[in-house]
Amino acid sequence: MAEKTNETTTMNTDNVVMFKERKRWLFFGLPFTFTKYTITADGLIIDAGFFKTTEDDCYMYKIQDVRHTATLIEKIFRLGTVTCYTGDITHPELKLIHIKHSKEVKNYLMKASEEARIKRRTMNMVNIGAQNMDEIEDIMDNMD
Repeated sequence: MAEKTNETTTMNTDNVVMFKERKRWLFFGLPFTFTKYTITADGLIIDAGFFKTTEDDCYMYKIQDVRHTATLIEKIFRLGTVTCYTGDITHPELKLIHIKHSKEVKNYLMKASEEARIKRRTMNMVNIGAQNMDEIEDIMDNMD
């Protein structure tokens, strides 16, 4: 079990926190915000707010794609932003903003989401070109 500084921890057992990080200020990368990101083997949880708290979560198998971005200022302070594109109805796009070890988090999310889809035997279908169900039905009728 390896432990990193700045609240980032990694472990390799189920239902245990894999990464825990806070949103940081862009200025010097200080963690003086009220947004916490927690990644477990089963999902991603974002807790935000001080007076009114909001908890957003997404099962790992619903994460379809992950993007890593880092602006020049983020690079200077060794931060990055990870964007998760999900099949979740309430939040199709979850952002982990200004976090340390962002590339490691992105790589973990990519692997863990694929493993979760295989474990649950779910399949991610991308609809390319069809605009609605009528078009799909027309295509299927023409195939017969």
